[in-house]
Amino acid sequence: MEKFSKLMENTFKLRENGTTVKTEIIAGVTTFMTMAYILAVNPNILSSTGMDHGAVFTATALAAFLGTLLMALFANYPFALAPGMGLNAYFAYTVCGSLSAQGIEDPLAHRFDRHPGGRHHLHHPVRVQIP
Repeated sequence: MEKFSKLMENTFKLRENGTTVKTEIIAGVTTFMTMAYILAVNPNILSSTGMDHGAVFTATALAAFLGTLLMALFANYPFALAPGMGLNAYFAYTVCGSLSAQGIEDPLAHRFDRHPGGRHHLHHPVRVQIP
């Protein structure tokens, strides 16, 4: 435990910042508990578009872990980062929802391209059945 404390102190300059290893661990657990709902809500939002629930859960967890780790190691800032659910909800319910309402069966398989005349064109790709 002593080695861990020294490593944390040397890496993050805890004493210089007026904190301790215990305080930072409690703060980390508290932050995780306040953000854990994202792991439940985000996959539910995006799986409504047809995305695999387990894959979205894994991607959400990895993105939050990687973003927070990079913020800690490179910026030395105690900020936790996670995918923004507002944009995900907009994508799932407004973009994909409106495409579904127009009769498009699989909104995720479509893409929009800009034509030289400046107008958007909807491409209809070949459907691939995934078991």
